[in-house]
Amino acid sequence: MKALVLGGPTASGKTGLAVELALQHGAVVVSADAMQVYRGMDIGTGKATLEERRGVPHFGFDLRDPDEPFDAADFVALAEQVMAGHERVIVAGGTSLYLQALRRGLVATPDPDPALRAELEATPDLHARLQAVDPVLATRLHPNDRVRLVRGIEVHALSGQRLSELHDAHAAAPDRVEVHGVWLDREDLDARIDARVLQMMADGYLDEVRGLLAAGYPSTLKPMRSLGYRHLCEHVETGLPLDEAVRRTQRDTRRFARKQRTWRRHVGLGEDVGAAVRAMGW
Repeated sequence: MKALVLGGPTASGKTGLAVELALQHGAVVVSADAMQVYRGMDIGTGKATLEERRGVPHFGFDLRDPDEPFDAADFVALAEQVMAGHERVIVAGGTSLYLQALRRGLVATPDPDPALRAELEATPDLHARLQAVDPVLATRLHPNDRVRLVRGIEVHALSGQRLSELHDAHAAAPDRVEVHGVWLDREDLDARIDARVLQMMADGYLDEVRGLLAAGYPSTLKPMRSLGYRHLCEHVETGLPLDEAVRRTQRDTRRFARKQRTWRRHVGLGEDVGAAVRAMGW
């Protein structure tokens, strides 16, 4: 299986280019955006409207309610299903973990054990405990990185295997999906982000947030704590001034875009759209 991948920070033009290429080459589009899977979260996630899709089939929208889980494994399963049924597939989005998982797959590890995890999270010196069962992983992790320390110990306890060895074996394995793609970016990205947030507000972003809260989705849910939604929830629930909520949304989105730029080296995408299309044989 193979896919044309369009990656890049938010507001870099991935959606528009994906539609243009899909129309030119008879392809379908899969969203690799971790937030666009949620129903009712349209404006704030930058989900392409029906008009913007211009008749191109899109997958990865509206798969879950905001209180339902969706992770990288779910995304890979979706993408593989689409690739099995369509000859030409464009994957567009800025969630680095999803793009990496599509290309490389995920490390096979046991599911979390809530009881064991609760026990481990109460352990004072997790780093020492991990050192005893997986010294290689322990050297890679900061002693304060409790989430990854717990996972390393948990994997060894449940499977008898060292997570460091599973990671090393996974890194040496061949790609699962043949990927050719492009990393999009813009010099005026900050200005584009600020303008897009204002356009979202004009399109009804605040009403969208109010509707989600009224439907019973609390502001503590992970999707509701994401960019934009968090600060607009604060406006609705705690009285944060609206102009300050908008300013914080713009600020946090610019910061997130800078973080997304650091992910480029992990997804291995080039800069030449034409070269990527030719490599796909389109």
